[in-house]
Amino acid sequence: MPSSHRDRRIVAVKPISVPAPDRGIELQVKVTAPLAGQHLPVIVFSHGNAWSLDAYEPLVDRWAAAGFVVVQPTHLDSRRNGLGLDDPRFATIWRVRIADLHAVLDGLDDILAQAGDLDTRVDRRRIAVVGHSWGAQTAGALLGARVFDADGIPGEDFSHPAVTAGALITAAGTGDTLTPFAAEHLPFMRPDFSTMAAPALVIAGGKDQSRLTTRGPEWFTDAYHLSPSPKSLLTIADGEHTLGGLAGEQVAETTDEDPARVTLVADAISAYLLDVLRGDDAAWTALLGNAAAAGGHPWSVSSK
Repeated sequence: MPSSHRDRRIVAVKPISVPAPDRGIELQVKVTAPLAGQHLPVIVFSHGNAWSLDAYEPLVDRWAAAGFVVVQPTHLDSRRNGLGLDDPRFATIWRVRIADLHAVLDGLDDILAQAGDLDTRVDRRRIAVVGHSWGAQTAGALLGARVFDADGIPGEDFSHPAVTAGALITAAGTGDTLTPFAAEHLPFMRPDFSTMAAPALVIAGGKDQSRLTTRGPEWFTDAYHLSPSPKSLLTIADGEHTLGGLAGEQVAETTDEDPARVTLVADAISAYLLDVLRGDDAAWTALLGNAAAAGGHPWSVSSK
């Protein structure tokens, strides 16, 4: 990772338009990157429901300072687009979200060229997807997860060949315990993790009680327990769904404001991805040592 304050300077470029036929609303992205460095790995980040490319700066800025180029699309469900549950497009937004990430990856060269000289500074062999909440299900699809239909049959494969690893933050668990509201309005929230073979870090909060499931916080660990190795699980004992305020400081949805918790999530993801993508295990090894010293509280890491 960069060592000096000068090396940690970052730059953000937005909006950049990405070709996405038949989407109806233009697909735009924001690119955040370090000012210096070569052979930079890439993170494509999928936001949670209602957010946009302008959110999650506490995560994105820290990843860029750690040496990643981060690309953030605004999905159709962003509140700025005003699509409610009664909109006929809502039933298929989960598919459009996945298509957004594919469009970003397929058009990555042009996106990076529009963001300055990044097309000459990234390593296209080292690309990861990361998502929070609904964005975690979106990112998981590119890692190989599928969606069960009403008959329990896994749907199509949405994995992308450019993606080699990822991180899923508070990803929805299996769909057989959805609440009536979720079953009616979010029937696609039925992930099949058995085919999610790519390396991934799963992050869950020990106090994340969702209104979408009849289960407890362990629902958010299914992506780890029900997927094949290699996987790691970071459990933050007192974390709720925003894990301290991932989307930004003092936003309305945050119920457990804690900047230190946000820093932990950001640094755990960058450390994990540096290890998996580049074979640089120094930060990840240090994090595991800190977890052992914490004695399982307030956070712990498991791997398989």
